Order: sequence, then C-alpha cells, then structure tokens
Amino acid sequence: LLAPLEHVRQDPRRHPEGDALCHSLQVFELARAQQPYDEELLTAALLHDVGKAIDRRDHVAAALDALADHVTERTLWFIEHHVTALAIRDGTVGARSLRRLEASPDFEDLMLLAECDRRGRRRGVRVPEPEDALDYLRELASHHGE
Repeated sequence: LLAPLEHVRQDPRRHPEGDALCHSLQVFELARAQQPYDEELLTAALLHDVGKAIDRRDHVAAALDALADHVTERTLWFIEHHVTALAIRDGTVGARSLRRLEASPDFEDLMLLAECDRRGRRRGVRVPEPEDALDYLRELASHHGE
C-alpha cells in the first residue's frame, strides 16, 4: 500500500515535499522522534494517507477499508480522525466534534499525529526507505509479542 504513494503528486502549495510517500515517511519520522515505542501511532503515521492512491476523493475511507484486516482498532481510529485533528489544529472544527474527540484517551496522541502531519511537508528532508520504516514497526511488534 505504501509503494503507490510515490506516484501520488500533491498540491505543491500545501505539500511542497512532492509525493504522498515522501510526506508519509516524514510524518513517520517525526512521530518516531516523539513516541518511538508507540507501534500503533507510528503505524498510523506511516499509513495515514495510503487511501490517496486508492481514492483521492475520500482517502480516509479508502485507507480504512484497505487496512481494516491488517492493523489494530487504535491505528484505524488515528487514521479515521487525522483529518479532523488537522481541522482542530486549524481551529475549524465544530465544538461537538472537538468534545467527542477530546473524550478519547488517545486524544493527545491524535493531536501529536496532526502536528507531525503538518510538519511533515518539507522539501529535501531525508527520510527512511519504506522498507526500513516497516522493519522498524516489525521490530516493535516482535518486542510486544505480536
């Protein structure tokens, strides 16, 4: 699911880094620097935009559908709400949506994902190879007995 993101070009005004794969790897690296042992958050950081290679009109629903049998419910929750979290950061989300998400024990981690998503939009940033990011996640999973 990651490889096709290399061919997903993004609006250069909002995503000067270029393609969705570079963005996803930047987000992963930023999240890893903050929470290196949170496998579910890091998985969401890496995979949050995989739906863009499937359905650009509703990348979140496409990602949730593609990942449903492969990641945890918590990881799916982060992906499901990452766009709303960006809106919270921008101050453009309604009070009801904000209260609902704030009630989650994972709200702070969701907001960290949104911060990494915003910051992961720089040109010329060195990022790991996709396989290296996946190997890191596999290593975390092996330490957790999964």
